[in-house]
Amino acid sequence: MEVREPIVVQNKSKLTAEEYLQFEKESLHKHEYFKGEIFAMAGAGARHNVIFSNLFIGIGSQLKGRPCKPYGSDLRIHIHENTLFTYPDISIICGEIVPSQIDADTAILPTVLIEILSPSTKNSDRGGKFRLYRDIPALKEYILIDTESISIEVFRINSKGRWELEEYRSIENTLTIPAVDLFFPLKGIYEGTKL
Repeated sequence: MEVREPIVVQNKSKLTAEEYLQFEKESLHKHEYFKGEIFAMAGAGARHNVIFSNLFIGIGSQLKGRPCKPYGSDLRIHIHENTLFTYPDISIICGEIVPSQIDADTAILPTVLIEILSPSTKNSDRGGKFRLYRDIPALKEYILIDTESISIEVFRINSKGRWELEEYRSIENTLTIPAVDLFFPLKGIYEGTKL
């Protein structure tokens, strides 16, 4: 696993959230922010892009005319409770986008977050990032899609406020996302990946 080191910006190893947002506006690349530190985000490989396209088109088609909408990784998400600013692969937001108090271009209340795993980010997406995502009060489902094998993990919050895991490991399965009433055959998600 690749260990990400924070980057130094303007000769500073720690920045305020406002300094990060200004840096991000001027940067050609995306960065995450957590507790004053900035981390460069990894690029996406071919399979990642194929899976993203299949899923994003499918979600957009199923949600057309409904109050929930999908957004790609250009929509930054802020979790005020733990300071994280990040760019999930796909966010589904129901109703209007509620902006962060410190940045009008950053959303705060996604209902569903989807991360398409890469070898360098999968451990972080499963562990540390998921712990941070759980601080989002509106979040109902967190979905991890593997790019190296047919494997999808879905964490859903139950009626007792506990997160439960459901796994999909067969191309014959159908992924369900009850929080927004969606379903996708894994064949369609993985189409064109040669897996």
